[in-house]
Amino acid sequence: MKKGKLLIIDDNEDVLFALKLLLEPFVEQIKVTTQPERIEHFINIFRPGVILLDMNFKKDAISGQEGFFWLEKIKQADPEAVVLFITAYADTEKAVRAIKAGATDFIPKPWEKEKLLATLSAAFQLRESREEVHTLRQQVSSLSLQEDTSFDIIGESDAMQEIFATIEKLGNTDANILILGENGTGKDLIARALYHHSPRSNKIFTSIDLGSIPEQLFESELFGYEKGAFTDARKDKPGRFEIASGGTLFLDEIGNLSLPMQAKLLTVIEKHQISRLGSTRIIPIDVRLIMATNANIHQMVAEGTFRQDLLYRINTIEIQVPPLRERGNDIILLAGHFLTRYARKYGKQPKQRTKPGRS
Repeated sequence: MKKGKLLIIDDNEDVLFALKLLLEPFVEQIKVTTQPERIEHFINIFRPGVILLDMNFKKDAISGQEGFFWLEKIKQADPEAVVLFITAYADTEKAVRAIKAGATDFIPKPWEKEKLLATLSAAFQLRESREEVHTLRQQVSSLSLQEDTSFDIIGESDAMQEIFATIEKLGNTDANILILGENGTGKDLIARALYHHSPRSNKIFTSIDLGSIPEQLFESELFGYEKGAFTDARKDKPGRFEIASGGTLFLDEIGNLSLPMQAKLLTVIEKHQISRLGSTRIIPIDVRLIMATNANIHQMVAEGTFRQDLLYRINTIEIQVPPLRERGNDIILLAGHFLTRYARKYGKQPKQRTKPGRS
């Protein structure tokens, strides 16, 4: 099976031709260049997983100084880069210095085919491991920034019991879910309950309130951006879809999305892939979507302000959360819950509550 993307930099065109011919059956995409000055261009546009870098160029055929110079440039452009030096003048001193400088291994000239392929395979595996670690760190960072709102849903009314039963029934599914209800009905709590009862409960849960961010930031928040994509983009930033990959993404107030953003969201749902702003690189994603809105989404479809095909994709299961005024004595349970909670928080003794029907 072919692996990844490979960039080869060598000042000898015969070497480039020979390596490309040898490695094409084993690598998904290969780019070659005799110009190390173009390294940053290839890193930004091509996004190689592994780089084969000549250690000695025409200006200096033996010492390897140019190779170390370009290795430093590579590490500045991509700190996760996996670099393999190609050299006919390898020795222990250079090897130690190269590893300290960030190189992964050496490939001697002339090379042995089997050893070259084994070294390259290990390099691609290392790159995959680094990317997995990087993704996990981003997910942990995202989790640490989320407010802990994990408390039980309070309710004994028939309407809430029906919702609890639905959550239980959906425990083994990965279906996209749309939660409808007025403001303050606890749609976010329903979303978290669905997550905790899902097959992805041991994976990341991240959320974004589309009603609290400016429309012009929707795309960068959802899909991320590359360094330099716009004026303030000083470093790469993954979007919520990328961070949530493998887990669950809760999009609150989905009705706030503009029609152009709805079209982009539909494409992501259909193709299971995203591209960051400022990049042509395709990033595959695996996300379970839970969405919510306080808007009359079906009326929005009738009015042409929400795409019918998008609604079809997001409401595989639709849950209607009733307002508190339709939940009978649940209001008493909630009042008692919050009274106890805040009395404990502020060190107060809760007062006796007056039961309904008594003056």
